[in-house]
Amino acid sequence: MLVLALDTATPASTAALVEVTADGLFGVAESRTVDPRAHGEKLAPEIAAVLAEAGYRPRDLTAIVAGLGPGPFTGLRVGLATAASMGQALGIPTYGVCSLDGLGRAAGPGRVLVATDARRREVYFATYQDGERLTGPEVAKPADVDVNGATRAAGEGALKYGDVFGVPVEEHLLYPPGAALVALAAEKIRGEARTEALTPLYLRRPDAVEPSARKPVLT
Repeated sequence: MLVLALDTATPASTAALVEVTADGLFGVAESRTVDPRAHGEKLAPEIAAVLAEAGYRPRDLTAIVAGLGPGPFTGLRVGLATAASMGQALGIPTYGVCSLDGLGRAAGPGRVLVATDARRREVYFATYQDGERLTGPEVAKPADVDVNGATRAAGEGALKYGDVFGVPVEEHLLYPPGAALVALAAEKIRGEARTEALTPLYLRRPDAVEPSARKPVLT
């Protein structure tokens, strides 16, 4: 079963192909670009690149897994809209997973803090024990984050504010790996579960919102 994983919840846009079998998961190809202002420009070429690299076409896909965030509004919706439209066009199911959970799973054994950059000098964060989420996801100022006994941290937010958190940072693990995202949905994929609505985890309102009421015009 060939699965496409997409994530745009961080400054990186990621597209990956993962083969899901009864025995496990096998990474096929992955492409990532780190540019918080270019998700809309980079994601489609990345999808095309990983498919071409592996010698597959979109019709060969069995399912799509998308990172739901938390993440900034504009970037996050690029990945979710792409996943939803591709799933509908190809007639294949889509599954959503928390992007922080992908980092938590990839971090492996032990107590780990995962933090990504939420802008406004804040982070999205959660804590994990052996890959299972213990707390979060939440958004807060770095100084207000409860590390919950974590002995190390992962994510670009952890790298940015590592001195505040006071724990070693896994600098090789800054963005959710595609294989980890697929692993979180593997049981649904193998069971051919019905497609899921891709509901984003924003955790706060977007910067641009519609005014609640019209302002009076003075004459």
